[in-house]
Amino acid sequence: MTSVAERQPERIIETACAKINLALHVTGRRDDCYHLLDSLVTFAEDGDELVFEAAESDSFRLIGRFGGELSDDDNLVLKARDLLRAALVDAGQPQGPVSITLDKSLPIASGIGGGSADAAATLRGLLRLWKAELPEATLQQIALQLGADVPMCLASVPLRARGIGETIEKMAMPCVPLVLINPLKPVSTPEIFRSLTQRDNPPIGEVSGTTDVSTWLRSLSTLRNDLQPPAEALVPEIAEACDLLGQSLAGFVRMSGSGATCFGLYETEAAAMKAALALSAYRPNWYVLLTRTIPGDA
Repeated sequence: MTSVAERQPERIIETACAKINLALHVTGRRDDCYHLLDSLVTFAEDGDELVFEAAESDSFRLIGRFGGELSDDDNLVLKARDLLRAALVDAGQPQGPVSITLDKSLPIASGIGGGSADAAATLRGLLRLWKAELPEATLQQIALQLGADVPMCLASVPLRARGIGETIEKMAMPCVPLVLINPLKPVSTPEIFRSLTQRDNPPIGEVSGTTDVSTWLRSLSTLRNDLQPPAEALVPEIAEACDLLGQSLAGFVRMSGSGATCFGLYETEAAAMKAALALSAYRPNWYVLLTRTIPGDA
């Protein structure tokens, strides 16, 4: 007789970690209008959460603080599910229906890879649920079909990304206390790129990975986010957010991606917690998150 535990479907949980662009240099543009980038990327310990379970039929449910702002018709989670399932069929590994729940706790269109991170977490979670495997090249091809940021989100470790985001090199970075702040003003990435006045900026250059916090913060100080000036022109609250983080004595402050999320890195947990509490009190209607970066080895 089958036990209750054996009859219960397996439940897989994946975190879609927030992606943080520590630096983002726009170095050119291809003939197909994709921009060439050189970016240092890390990931926060926190993000959206996805739950995967075997089911009688496919289903998708959106919950969480920002779940109501998304459509379940064209969500990247569903595209990731369908592309992965098709690839597994081609590989002789057909898979059955699945129930997916996305707890959306990251702001929408906020420059921290929300949709891309969700798609990447879907690929990771479904491979675990289905106990399936694909060649790394096939998996990377699926990720890139879903978006330029998905390959790096699939890795979700500190890295340097070049090209349109598909050329990835893992880097050593420390675990650093981190505060994210967003004025909850959505920013259109295409509009930011259209507003660029220069698209052939110098690349990042040589960067030595390190796990020493003080050394790491100093090494970041000369780097840029080339999307920040046009984003601040469109959403002035971005400059205010960075100024508030600077006043909170963050060791390094920048906007992430195309905004409007900004971040501060701190040398101690106590300093980060004090900053998060003060920012939440001063801007109670903004999004503020106290978290840490994921450490990485080269």
